[in-house]
Amino acid sequence: MNMDLFMCIFVAIIPVISEAFTVRGPAAPLVAPLGSSVVLLCYVDELLVMEDLKVEWSRTDSGTLVHLYQDGESRPEVQQQDYHDRAHFFTDQIQHGNFSLRLDNLRAEDEGRYTCRVYSQQDSGETVVRIKHECLIVSGSDRSVSAYDGEDVTLSCSVDSHITPEHINVSWIRTDGDIRVLLFQNNKTLPDTSDERYRDRVEFFTAEIPKGNFSLRLKSVRTEDKGVYMCHVFAGGLSANATVVMEQLGFSSWHKAVLCFCFAAGSGAVLLLCSLNYYRSKNTDTSSIIWNLQVSLVFCPNICMFLAFMLWGFTEGSVHEAITCCALYILRPVMLMWALRYLKYLQDNHKSWIRFFRITHELTVLTVIVYSVLFAYGWRISAHDTNNKHSISSGICFGFVVLSSLFLSKGKGFFLSGRI
Repeated sequence: MNMDLFMCIFVAIIPVISEAFTVRGPAAPLVAPLGSSVVLLCYVDELLVMEDLKVEWSRTDSGTLVHLYQDGESRPEVQQQDYHDRAHFFTDQIQHGNFSLRLDNLRAEDEGRYTCRVYSQQDSGETVVRIKHECLIVSGSDRSVSAYDGEDVTLSCSVDSHITPEHINVSWIRTDGDIRVLLFQNNKTLPDTSDERYRDRVEFFTAEIPKGNFSLRLKSVRTEDKGVYMCHVFAGGLSANATVVMEQLGFSSWHKAVLCFCFAAGSGAVLLLCSLNYYRSKNTDTSSIIWNLQVSLVFCPNICMFLAFMLWGFTEGSVHEAITCCALYILRPVMLMWALRYLKYLQDNHKSWIRFFRITHELTVLTVIVYSVLFAYGWRISAHDTNNKHSISSGICFGFVVLSSLFLSKGKGFFLSGRI
């Protein structure tokens, strides 16, 4: 009797078990760019009886009806207004257990969770699908960046996106002149597109690029590098950017040396000049003291300023500072001529040296220095030029200047060549 009862119960529950099913969906959130179409997966592994089959797509958070399949057909008339003509079933696939929904023209407000509920006679099931619209988030540094002269500095730029590097273009630009610093395109770094002043000084962290890290390393920082830098990212029809500010750079030991030389030249010149005027106003025999002060006033400030300008030109790599140094140094013969009345106090070897170092020799040295700086600057610019004619012509011109200067220096001086 008990066996008969057990068989009856077993036979009775077989239809129920056969009606059980599992609704499946995607394992991860769906990510797509705005304006595109996205398919929200919803399916069962076994075929269901089409009679009384009902499929309902709705917003999980608000319960808004996105689309409905009932009585063997789609029911677009019951959709919420925002999804009219945008949400569609694959009607011919429903009989095969595919209840996926295609959502067209993806909008920002479509982001969220969607529930697919399937009702079939005595059983039902559901799955949840999450949509994330593709947004390109580019972040830089919250704080401004500063560094000492000559140091290497990192300008931060990270891309939060599901797009692979092959489809990302990154352009680093200095905004105060739209200067191209470095370009990443077609999964390659293109250093040849960089502006001359940044070429061979900038690079990406190659190993970090697959992680979305497009930070820039700027090597051997110079004072003129300060400014605002933009990391502009293009990917999959989207674009975004982040900026990094490089402030006034701190003084390096070279800069401090320049300041010390300038301070020594200025304060020393004032002190020597006051002392010189004081002893000249006295009627006592102080010719030797006046001579020492005169020579110190001629040489010491100019030597200090010469060193200051040379250090500045060396640290900044600028032609203008070197030329300014030469322009200042060319005034020294005038001050030497001012000291001629005191040459009698010099020893014979010092007197011979000053006579030898007449203005033609000095002009020769200054001419060679100025043109060597200009030649080096022009050579550096033409180094990336495939046409060697410019380099050859500039080299010939520089050689001509040097030979002409040496030839002219053999002539008689105008001021200091005569006997004193």
